[in-house]
Formats: sequence, structure tokens, C-alpha cells
Amino acid sequence: MRKYVLKRLLQCIPTLFGITVISFVVIHLAPGSPIGMQLNPKVSPRIVEQMRENYDLDKPMHVQYVLWLKRLFKGGLYSFKDGKPVLQKIGERLPATVVLNVVSVILIFGFAIPLGVFSATHRYSLLDNMGTLAAYVGISIPGFWLAYILILGAVKMFGVPVLGMRSFAVAELSFWQVSLDRIWHLALPSFILAVGGIAGISRYMRSSMLEVIQQDYIRTARAKGLREDEVYYKHALRNALLPIVTIIGFLIPGLIGGSVIVETVFAWPGIGRLAYQSVLSRDYPTVMTIMTISAVLVLLGNLAADVLYAVVDPRIRYPKR
Repeated sequence: MRKYVLKRLLQCIPTLFGITVISFVVIHLAPGSPIGMQLNPKVSPRIVEQMRENYDLDKPMHVQYVLWLKRLFKGGLYSFKDGKPVLQKIGERLPATVVLNVVSVILIFGFAIPLGVFSATHRYSLLDNMGTLAAYVGISIPGFWLAYILILGAVKMFGVPVLGMRSFAVAELSFWQVSLDRIWHLALPSFILAVGGIAGISRYMRSSMLEVIQQDYIRTARAKGLREDEVYYKHALRNALLPIVTIIGFLIPGLIGGSVIVETVFAWPGIGRLAYQSVLSRDYPTVMTIMTISAVLVLLGNLAADVLYAVVDPRIRYPKR
């Protein structure tokens, strides 16, 4: 297993390199430039050229990429927008994004797996049909539209703002009031981020569970006189989780991509909102660093899915070579 994990990690290096190259080229070929975003259109061409030299934009693209890569490893990347270190800006926003995504993952698996198992064990019942309809709606509905609807509804019903991480008058509140305020501001964005995952994974779980409970060993367990809940949750559930494990590798990039929209709509001070603002201002170093971090998380998520396969099903053995 150790050799397999090490081999997969080594394979991630050229993949990550290819992702950064393609991303760098696409970003620099996009319309607009950081100079045009910062300077007045009537400014002297000499000043424009000086700014291009300061940002190394006058150099060939492959030279710019090499310079960006060196500065990335040395921690010397600075934002075109405000001149702050890129890693510092990301570090300030990282905790907010981590909290949002961790809560969303807990909601996804906390609701999707029980819903999928319940639908499989109550197949074609009214609740199963309602769950199927709700899942199709959850997968199809645009997240930004649902976010705006929930924001309007929350403000009208409760009269309390839901944007940002906290209220403005939080300094005057007690500890418990501050905690409730944070939960209130976290509830809607984490729910919006989790809706698609709950809908999709619950359907996958239902299909996987239906396939497993038709196996011979399940009929044997029933013939031995085991209770239905013991048959489902002790014998069938573990094998039914195998297809769900593979989705974990795709869940992480989905959450990262969804964070950009959710954090922008809810004014959540995370990396997703920072990425959106950086794209608008053509802040190449910040955008590239965020995309690199996202690519690393995606690759590690796929590796984690492969490793969890062996944890869920001990029959799986990876080759030693």
C-alpha cells in the first residue's frame, strides 16, 4: 500500500505541472490586462510600459511562467491588485473557506447516505418517490438562484441579514449570541453548497443499496433470522458504500468550484470570493496560486478515494510494484 501511494503521488507531479501550464496560458490569453484595470486609459504610454516591466508582462509567456513558478516555491508572489503577498491573502481567507466546506461535507454525507438507504429499503413508496423528485430538483436548480431566493426569504421572515460571516454589532453580544450569529450566517451558504451533493449522492446510494440487497449473501443473512436493520446496516451498507467512495474524489473539486459562486453571493470572505475578485481585476499571481491549490486538492482527493477503497473493502489489494 505504501509503494502504491508513493507511486500515485509521483504521478501527480506531471499532472499538476500540466494543469498549471494550461491554466497559465488560458489566463494570459483572456481579454484584458492588470495594467488596464489599474491605470486610467489616458495615462502616458511610458507609464504603461513601465508597469508592464514591473509585472514582467513584457517578457515571453514561457519566461513569465518560469518566473511565476520560482516565486511560487520561494513564497515571493505579490498581488498585482494591492501588492500584498499572495500566500498571505490566501491564508487570511483560507479558514473561512475550510469551515464552509467542512460543514457542507458533513451535511452531504450526514443526509445523503441515510436518505439513500431509506429510499432503497422503502422502494416505490410515497416517501421514495418524493425523495426522487426532490433529488432531481436539487440537481437541476441553479445554486445562485436558490441562494438569492433563500436570502430574500430569510431577510423578510426574520429581518436579520445573512451576508458575510457575522453581524456588524457582534462586539456587543454575549458568547452564546455570537455563536448563534455565526451559525446563522453559516447555515444558508453551507446548505446551498451541499444541496447538489445531497441530491446526487443520495441517488447513487439508493442505486448501490438496491444492487447490494439483491445479492445472495443478503438472502443468506435473512435466512439466518437476522433483523432487517442488522441486514441493511451491518452487512449491506459497507459494500454499498464502495461506489460512494469513488465520488469523494469528484466531490472536492465540485465544492471548490461551488465556493466561488456561494461565497460571492453571500459575501463570504473566503478563497472563492477572492478568486472571483482576482479574476475581475486580472490579478494573475493570485488566480494562478488559487488554481494550483485547487488542483492539488483535486489530485489528493482522487488519491484519498483510491485508498479508502481498500479501507471500505479489505478484499481489494493494490499491486506492490
